[in-house]
Amino acid sequence: MRTEQEMIALILDTAEKDERIRAVVMNGSRTNPNVSKDMFQDFDIVYLVTEMDSFLRNHNWIEVFGKRIIMQTPMAMSMFSPSLGSRFSYLMQFTDGNRIDLTLILLNEKDKYCKEDKLTIILMDKDHCLPAIPPPTDEDYWVKRPSAEFYADCCNEFWWVSTYVAKGLWRKEILYAQEHLNVIVRPMLIKMLEWQVGIQTDFSVSIGKSGKYLERFLPEEIWKELLSTYANGSYDGVWKALLTMAQLFHSTSKYVADSLNYEYPYEQDIGVTEYLKHIQNLSPNANEIY
Repeated sequence: MRTEQEMIALILDTAEKDERIRAVVMNGSRTNPNVSKDMFQDFDIVYLVTEMDSFLRNHNWIEVFGKRIIMQTPMAMSMFSPSLGSRFSYLMQFTDGNRIDLTLILLNEKDKYCKEDKLTIILMDKDHCLPAIPPPTDEDYWVKRPSAEFYADCCNEFWWVSTYVAKGLWRKEILYAQEHLNVIVRPMLIKMLEWQVGIQTDFSVSIGKSGKYLERFLPEEIWKELLSTYANGSYDGVWKALLTMAQLFHSTSKYVADSLNYEYPYEQDIGVTEYLKHIQNLSPNANEIY
């Protein structure tokens, strides 16, 4: 596997030899002082270029980076809606284990781009045209203190969509139930746990994408309780996961409300929890809910 030094040298050498590339910047986990280095970290690289057409007419220029296992170019895929405007990305996984996420951005966007992410560092600036960038910090990704309204909406969404999960389970529609549990209900629980961490750290840390650093900040018993909410493929397993999530959401959201002096939605909590337990015990042949 090529070392970090070898990869950076290759990235810079490629840029140095190409007159169309005027600057190189890097962001992501490799620039984050609070993230431990490991062999799976991507090289999140941006080439600031004078024009794009010649790059996109013939993609063979990326072969210099090495043999690939797979590549994705999201802006050229019909499955995904373009989200980067005129920018173009090559997401490349190489056979030696390295990965480069390389984005081309027009040079005239340099000032806008350099303000987008505080984890950006400049690796090359041929024309000395980039604005000064302060040392990298992940403060843009720190847990944000919620407003009272945002907190209330999170609670409402959790309890409201929990009823969809129960409905799906009673109907024996496990894929429907699992989707609502994991795609809608779970993110509300993760968000509430994120706010708990924020309160306990004075909103000065990041829990990472998908909450991947949560384990660092949660007590062991709460972490284990969270892990127990990941259901298996059985109806009983999903019911257990749902009710455990409700219990964990109750304790966490109550803590957040008390800490921030917000109103806790007791009626939603009690009413929906009773409803979930009622549906769990409802006869599969029932003609009426009550």
